[in-house]
Amino acid sequence: MIDDMREVEVVVAHSERVTLRVGGVFLKVDTDQARIDREVEVMARAPIATPEVLWRKPPVLAIAAVPGAALGRLEEPSRASSAAWVAAGAAVRTLHDAPPPPWPSSQCQQKPARSSRSIEFPPLLDAECEWLVANDVVSADVVRRNRQVAEAALWPWTPVFIHGDLQIVHVFVDGDEVSGVVDWSEGGHGDAMYDLATLTRAHEEHLDDVVEGYGGDIEIDVIRAYWSLRSLMEVRWLAEHGYGAPATFPQVAVLNALSGRA
Repeated sequence: MIDDMREVEVVVAHSERVTLRVGGVFLKVDTDQARIDREVEVMARAPIATPEVLWRKPPVLAIAAVPGAALGRLEEPSRASSAAWVAAGAAVRTLHDAPPPPWPSSQCQQKPARSSRSIEFPPLLDAECEWLVANDVVSADVVRRNRQVAEAALWPWTPVFIHGDLQIVHVFVDGDEVSGVVDWSEGGHGDAMYDLATLTRAHEEHLDDVVEGYGGDIEIDVIRAYWSLRSLMEVRWLAEHGYGAPATFPQVAVLNALSGRA
């Protein structure tokens, strides 16, 4: 039961699900009961701090807020300390070293590649690239260079336990320690570099901190490849769903910055 709560904050709202915050409780509304069931199981399997499940009444899942504050936001500099970013890298390594769930993360499309796996470019990538150029969001040269950068993501990898949507808003820190990781709806097995890329995109200044905490087995070119790939795929959706002018998106800034590395 939720007492003395005066405001309801809409955290996420789209056609698949809605997440609301009421005081210290998050309410996730999802008509896909299997997805909710899997998210609860993923959190139970994860060897790092996750939110407490308070109750479940389909289609609603209630979870407790975690202490501290988010590591940062994609579109602005992080206020967290370098030590907090190092701690985040260490937490991700703990997750990746754990036995992975039997199902794949929906965010890592997979195909057999001998004993390992690799991703494939999303089928809509060409259309997204064409849209970026046709709408003068970025130049054809920037798109071409980022396609080149993104090719490094087409590498064979061994599946590990990944969060699948490890944006910095999903990693909470209290001082210099990770206090909890939220939103496990994409959790499963997948490419470790995908999590690291999601965590550090648009915050390259903290990549060294994350690498220090993670401790080895890092493919920097693959991380940057995922930065390019995800940014190419996201700009159109954001523009068409009222998130503002594309020129202001951090994804566009990432594409422009990475084009100089190709």
